[in-house]
Amino acid sequence: MSDSRSSSTSSSYYDSAVGPPQSNVVGSRSFTQGISTTAPRHWRDVFWLLIFIAHLIVIGFVLGVFGLNRFQQKDRLNIDKYTMGYLENKDGLTEDYWPLYAVAGGAGAFLGWTWLLLLGSRASQMMKFSVHLLTTYLAVISVLCFWVEQFFWGVAFAIGAALQFLYVISVIDRLPFTVLVLQRAVTMVWNLPEVTRVASISMLVMLIWLALWSFGAAGVVALSFGDGGRWWLLGVLSVSLFWTGAVLCNVVHVTVSGMVFLVLIHGGRDATSMPVKPLMNSLRYSVTTSFGSICYGSLFTAAIRTLRWKIRGLRSKIGSNECLLCCVDFLFHLVEFLVRWFNKYAYVQIAVYGKSFNHSAKDAWELFQSTGVEALIAYDCSGAVLLMGTILGGLIAGTCAAVWTRINHPDRVMMVGSTAMVMGMILVGLAMVVVESAVTSIYICYAEDPSLINRWDPAFFNQISEKLHQRLQHRSARAREVINHRIDNQVQEAV
Repeated sequence: MSDSRSSSTSSSYYDSAVGPPQSNVVGSRSFTQGISTTAPRHWRDVFWLLIFIAHLIVIGFVLGVFGLNRFQQKDRLNIDKYTMGYLENKDGLTEDYWPLYAVAGGAGAFLGWTWLLLLGSRASQMMKFSVHLLTTYLAVISVLCFWVEQFFWGVAFAIGAALQFLYVISVIDRLPFTVLVLQRAVTMVWNLPEVTRVASISMLVMLIWLALWSFGAAGVVALSFGDGGRWWLLGVLSVSLFWTGAVLCNVVHVTVSGMVFLVLIHGGRDATSMPVKPLMNSLRYSVTTSFGSICYGSLFTAAIRTLRWKIRGLRSKIGSNECLLCCVDFLFHLVEFLVRWFNKYAYVQIAVYGKSFNHSAKDAWELFQSTGVEALIAYDCSGAVLLMGTILGGLIAGTCAAVWTRINHPDRVMMVGSTAMVMGMILVGLAMVVVESAVTSIYICYAEDPSLINRWDPAFFNQISEKLHQRLQHRSARAREVINHRIDNQVQEAV
């Protein structure tokens, strides 16, 4: 990174230096300390903010219409006359299915709050448990789906169990380092009780929206359009719920990242140099000037990040099959290009500097590549481990709803269970995101100025520095091996 770029990006949030800049032992970038709480922030990605708000209004109206149409009486709003003739209409009421979604919401909220309560004492055990249990849970659900003659879902969950098992096997050697990073992130979050309160409030906000969402979803299930029509409508509503949940998770992400970054910069939350009400300032930026960037990034980051993990795991297990390796390498480089523009580390840059999403993502990735920290991030699986816990929580919530549905409405088990799983994943994800925010902030601070991590935890600093050195050596050796292999091939072809 150039010095000019460093000074320009720091001016919005860190505009005054306190003492001489400290040298970055990883790269050549210097980092200035100090904070300005009065620096003006500009609204970013306003177009996506408006799109998200319009989407909420439209989806909220649709949910209300579908929920009310079958609430206490059939076809209250006379919707059936528009669908009669090409869709199947049967008897069914919203209140028949709404309590089933309430079970999923209650289970998801319970799991999320349990995670927050056990964050300080049992977090590492819970993360290890979720990694090893998820494969078994997927396999068991697959067997149950075959038992109730849901062959499509049985095959889908069986494939999911197989992929999960292969992924865990491919990264089993990385898990000790991943657990180390997660433990330090949990320690950081546990020492900031206001962070967990933000997560709890966000879960309450999400529950309010889920009350409306489940009301409309129950109305759609009650409409009985026929399998094609119902699944299509529920699919659209689920995509909307994913986006809404991702936006709320990333609001927490930006808020917590800003707080953690300040704690690391100032050497502790009780430092005299800490600004007044840092968490409230970070939250205010998240829901105002930076909200458009959050809405924009929430559309793409989760999908691209998951795809990147799967391709990395597949790439590491490919042998000498040149054709398959070529195809996977093409996908790998394509995803790497997308990661440059859509990555979770952008949210830390948004929290700190108030930049647009693409600008933040690009700067964060260039920072990691220029300092070599990208090799450490590629080795770390903390995001995947947290995602496994989120998926497991969603599966448990979906199973609770599916079991009750099986008792009362056996023909709606998979429909209610799959959509209830989405609700559970979002609620558990809101609890998990506080740890992920701490992890991303730690890596950003380490790339910006490693002395910040050294001051916070010298033992942890030595461990990640040693691991970074090992990964850079590994990459250099692998690059030399690839070059030598290509030279040998060219020599053989010439001969």
